[in-house]
Amino acid sequence: MDIELRSFATYREAIGEKTIERSYDEGATVGDVLAELETEFDGLEGQLLENGEIRPQLSILKNGRDVTHAQGPDTPLEPGDTVSLFPPVAGGR
Repeated sequence: MDIELRSFATYREAIGEKTIERSYDEGATVGDVLAELETEFDGLEGQLLENGEIRPQLSILKNGRDVTHAQGPDTPLEPGDTVSLFPPVAGGR
């Protein structure tokens, strides 16, 4: 199944593009996608998952909805889904 992946800020820098498409087996989860991205892109190694869980302070969206409000890394994916990766953001005054 084909999934669109969108990356922002430092994740975009690591991937080199805002949007990429990847194919995954039926039954793939958000965690599967994140684990594969960590192995594919050196700049993402250890940045997305920690002991199988999504690292704190990250926003990972499936079709615009935060997966922490679904099943976290176990959130199932379907053909045509979009997964968006937002790194931690700090700052302000």
